[in-house]
Amino acid sequence: MTRAPIGRRRALGVIALGAVGVAAGTTGWVSGLGAPAGSGRLALGAGGRLLVQPAVLASRDGVLDVELTAAPGVALAGRDTSALGFNGTSPGPTLRVAPGDLLRIRLTNHLDAPTNLHLHGVHVSPQGRGDNPFLSIAAGSGFDYAYRIPTDHPTGTYWYHPHHHGYIADQLFGGLVGALLIEHGQDLPVAADRVLMITDTTLDAAGRVVPVGAMDKMMGRQGELVLLNGQHHPAIPATPGVAQRWRIINACTSRVLALRLEQHPLTQIAHDGVFLPAPTDRDQIVLAPAGRADVIVHPARAGQYVLVTDPYDRGSGMMGMMSGGATGPITLATLAVAGPVGSSPPLPATLPAPPVPQGPVDGQRALTFAMGMGGMGSGGMGGMGGMGMSFTIDGRGFDARRDDQTVRLGSTEDWTITNTSSMDHPFHLHVWRFHVLADSTGTPRTATFQDVVLIPARGWVRLRILFTDYPGRSVYHCHTADHEDAGMMGTLTVTT
Repeated sequence: MTRAPIGRRRALGVIALGAVGVAAGTTGWVSGLGAPAGSGRLALGAGGRLLVQPAVLASRDGVLDVELTAAPGVALAGRDTSALGFNGTSPGPTLRVAPGDLLRIRLTNHLDAPTNLHLHGVHVSPQGRGDNPFLSIAAGSGFDYAYRIPTDHPTGTYWYHPHHHGYIADQLFGGLVGALLIEHGQDLPVAADRVLMITDTTLDAAGRVVPVGAMDKMMGRQGELVLLNGQHHPAIPATPGVAQRWRIINACTSRVLALRLEQHPLTQIAHDGVFLPAPTDRDQIVLAPAGRADVIVHPARAGQYVLVTDPYDRGSGMMGMMSGGATGPITLATLAVAGPVGSSPPLPATLPAPPVPQGPVDGQRALTFAMGMGGMGSGGMGGMGGMGMSFTIDGRGFDARRDDQTVRLGSTEDWTITNTSSMDHPFHLHVWRFHVLADSTGTPRTATFQDVVLIPARGWVRLRILFTDYPGRSVYHCHTADHEDAGMMGTLTVTT
């Protein structure tokens, strides 16, 4: 359900930054691409620049060796800033691998804080040099990761970001994100295949990332500048009648996206990197933080059409009133359609969705996400400026030394997760995918696997989880990154 939130104060310098972002773009026309009024030229969106794709690093002969350097000082919205990036850009390079490939990443930390790396949604080992959230890479040092992608891994859209407890929100808000695509060649009849990575941050007039206060952390910070591939309101060129694939990634620290394309349905083909059973037209797609949607856009005629995210209230009552964000739609990009009418082959009627797990189940568990005033667990926010808020799962803050859940390898379990707070919380489980069976809102399910789902305020979700392939120790948590850093995370050990 989409609910309009109450706006909050604007951070210093954002209006000036937006003006700089527009002024820095190319105004006027791009020769030969066509304008919507039939002039044969393409009118750019308000941001003035064509959408730029991140650099692509692709595997060869079954191996991808990558060096990633996390450091400050990248360009955002057409200007130099103190924001963070991988290899000098935000987003960092897009990593493209195939099922069965070996992915090796040398991560070098040029930040002033410890960090590490998480392959979000990817089903790989959590042990050793794999997708291990307990690793700590100190400032000035590096680490060599190695991941073997399973031969039967679903192809689709995933991403990578830091996951060092206590620093996750700051590093996401700073811009440390990048796309990871698992592919085995062209599989859909589209003319363009684009990554659309959405981030948000707040910058002052000098281009510095603005520190956030206790209230922003309590609510889950939402940046005043919402960017697409690090750009402010770019133009996405298209031809009438010719389909494109958009791989949309919500890489925001806390913001829920409610996406809508003017005068066009978004034909969704995948969710969280996994194909749906069939293409589905949607007027709006809601993505939790870290969620992804692959969509097909099929423009029918020349013109300019805005891609927006509508207001979405992440809470109710007092929390809803303080949840921040814009009071109206935020424009992310303009679809600029021009040129002679072309055509694309029709989409297949069915898609290669993995089968939904059917019973029986080996066990059931109940977890409770809660926030409130009072004592903190070991992962708490230290009083948050005297506010004394706690963020817990089953009444405890995060402790990396404690085993919260122990599961037998090869088992299938149903988990019911209840949210007693007055805010939505996005639940994410590392390594092991889940299927959403039901929730307290009665929302129709997608009949596919996910790796993040919104737990409604004062509601619940029921998940079916297959603990296959990998033993080891990892985590589950709220993907509102400030809440995760504050203690809303638990450990999971899968044993043989």
